[in-house]
Amino acid sequence: MPLLNIDMLRGKTPTENKKVLDVIHAAVVEAFEVPERDRYQILNLHDQAEMILLDTGLGFDRTENQLVIRVTSKKRTEKQKQLFYKRVTERLLDECQIEPRDVMISIVENGDADWSFGYGEAQFLNGKL
Repeated sequence: MPLLNIDMLRGKTPTENKKVLDVIHAAVVEAFEVPERDRYQILNLHDQAEMILLDTGLGFDRTENQLVIRVTSKKRTEKQKQLFYKRVTERLLDECQIEPRDVMISIVENGDADWSFGYGEAQFLNGKL
């Protein structure tokens, strides 16, 4: 059920973009223990001048592979969040050659009343989910 917005620079092929989304989804399924079909991802592609991701003084530079993953989700434990950070960066490195320093992640939590998956209903509240 997490909703993910992924922001990346333009330049990859559609196949490469899909692979990035697949890898991120695999990390979500593992870390947050959600069903495989619990997949809600939006990919936003940007020109170089539209994404500025510095290092907050941590001492590293990002490359053209930089990306931001914004997760909107029901509450997750710190352990789940840390596992997600670890798995997503490991998988992106192994399967997409995206370095961990290029991956920025932000998680925003909300509650059951904040979701409607369609039909104008709050499925977490009406018992359908």
